[in-house]
Amino acid sequence: MTWTPHATVAVVVQDQQQRFLLVEENSNGRIVLNQPAGHVEEDEAILDAAVREALEETGWEVELQHFLGLYTYKAPANGVTYYRFCFSARAVSKRTDQLDSDIIATHWFTLEELRDRQAQLRSPLVLRCIEDYRKGRRFPLDVIVDTQT
Repeated sequence: MTWTPHATVAVVVQDQQQRFLLVEENSNGRIVLNQPAGHVEEDEAILDAAVREALEETGWEVELQHFLGLYTYKAPANGVTYYRFCFSARAVSKRTDQLDSDIIATHWFTLEELRDRQAQLRSPLVLRCIEDYRKGRRFPLDVIVDTQT
């Protein structure tokens, strides 16, 4: 058996009212909340994947600001190990209301509202990334060295 980890990206977007952009989506038969996130496609630069996923899942064009970290999670539902490259971003403009087919809706939640909904979060990484962002965790984007660009 070959071990195949999954490379994913996620984007933490906070508005001026201190709310965070989340998507409501279907995942393994459950309705969950997640950051705009998804898999890095073959030959795609990691930074480009983060911008693309934010647009496809929320309709928002975003500008990446910082790298928050690389988070590892082994999902109990399927046993897959995910490597999540998480970024902070600024919402630039709403470009479309047409979203990926597995997205039900987008929402803006405060940190407290998300803590109250922990059972709905797709994984513990959703809250962890936001809490790290709120604690001031920031790295420059150029720590990502990607030969795809």
